[in-house]
Amino acid sequence: MGRLLAIDYGVKRVGIAVTDPLQIIATALETVHAKDVLAYLKTYNQNEPIEAFVVGMPKRLDNTATSNTPFVERFVKQLQIQFPGKPIHLIDERFTSKTALQTMIAGGMKKKDRRDKANVDKISAVIILQMYMESKK
Repeated sequence: MGRLLAIDYGVKRVGIAVTDPLQIIATALETVHAKDVLAYLKTYNQNEPIEAFVVGMPKRLDNTATSNTPFVERFVKQLQIQFPGKPIHLIDERFTSKTALQTMIAGGMKKKDRRDKANVDKISAVIILQMYMESKK
């Protein structure tokens, strides 16, 4: 069984989270610059086989596209080309950044660390992955 890998795609930064090989626990992995993410994923997949990707899809409260939605859709197409045959699951990512910030506060993270957007992106990816795993139960 391979790992599930979640992606919180942003135009500048991409938060990445991954499960253990048994797909029980979701863990923050890395925040990568958007231009480097596909190369990072290829290298990661060579070392740790990825079974499927879970990508957060940005939507508004009324379920319409946001200004970031076209960028995520373009990234998903690139992901399909680079990893043919690997399933890509899209998950509604509404409120993940807000939930990530609340999680950091509850976890006692210092204000300085909470301001680091890379931390928010990684934790958002974990939340996306957890939402997907819970939906599979």
